[in-house]
Amino acid sequence: MSASRQFLALLRVSLSELVLRRGPVLTILVGIGCAVGVLVSMLAMGVGARRQEMSDVRDDRVVIAGLGQRALFGSIPREEAAAVQDLPDIRRDRDGRPIVVMESMIPIDGRRRGTGARIFIPLFGVTPNVTEYRPEMRLTAGRMFHPGMHELVSTNACTRLFSGFAINDERLIRGMPWTVVGHFDLGQANQCVIYADVNAIMSVLARDTYSGLEVMLRSPADFAAFSAAIKANPALHLEAQRQRTVVAQDFRPLNSLLDFASYFVGTIMAIGGTLGAINSLYAIVDSRRRELATLRALGFRPGTIVASTLCESILLAVPGALLGAALAWIFFSGLSASPFGYSFRLDVTPALVLVGVIWALVMGFIGGILPAVRAARVPVTTALRAT
Repeated sequence: MSASRQFLALLRVSLSELVLRRGPVLTILVGIGCAVGVLVSMLAMGVGARRQEMSDVRDDRVVIAGLGQRALFGSIPREEAAAVQDLPDIRRDRDGRPIVVMESMIPIDGRRRGTGARIFIPLFGVTPNVTEYRPEMRLTAGRMFHPGMHELVSTNACTRLFSGFAINDERLIRGMPWTVVGHFDLGQANQCVIYADVNAIMSVLARDTYSGLEVMLRSPADFAAFSAAIKANPALHLEAQRQRTVVAQDFRPLNSLLDFASYFVGTIMAIGGTLGAINSLYAIVDSRRRELATLRALGFRPGTIVASTLCESILLAVPGALLGAALAWIFFSGLSASPFGYSFRLDVTPALVLVGVIWALVMGFIGGILPAVRAARVPVTTALRAT
């Protein structure tokens, strides 16, 4: 009998006898299912965070910072900010004014509802044309801040997550009271965002430079020409980046941390699941010692026995992986999370299910190596003694 026919015959017999070994089989399924479920659920945090980060990013938006400075954390003189408004390729509003938003960012402290934990929240001083730059911004209560006034508008997420953001609430900023006059939603974003008039913020902080500029182009294709125009102007010591690039850079540390935590915890669970699979497969091999020895006496090759045992282990990993992925989708997909004050929803995607299946197959392969070798080494005398 050829090796392939021996392999198929052994595999068919092994799979047909699984119902007789429910205990070890269930141990393998549960162990691998738990490992895959935890991994997929953890990775869903990273996927959900990235989807939240990029939900409202547009390729016709550009962020401008000083040379060598971090976007929105730099220092741009008023003269250079005014010069940017005269550059070509900038989209204009219905009144013909360029859509260029001047910004000044400062952190303010917020208190978590329920726990009272102190968390710093960014407050963005912006020019009133921020509503043109962000058309997804929609007021849901109150009104927009008035230029020059000590007034704040915040997203509805601020009122859900923190105390002190109801309409007409006052917050102290640098010892001066500022009144919350409006609430708004910002597209699909689920973060606490606070806006105030940029000139009022700069006056309180005694600043004379902006933290950054944001520009809306006529089309995404105009970015290269716009960037070249900035570099060609000797009066401007600025550089332009696409909004997508800036967002990716800002969230890279968070994404790296989430990925590390996912694979670290997933690896620990995988080790436990693999050890469980090894023990269960050892039990299966021991229960078949006479059968395997008889097959050896009939001329079945050791290599064929190793291959069939490994294949059995890998095949048992597949339903465990699908079980774990299904549980992750049922219990965790769409679940809200707020690590480090950043809110998003977990997202279990088909790509993560595929990662879970591959993870399980590797576990099945590694877990089946030692039992497969043991199965191939069952001495022929075991069968002879049984007779």
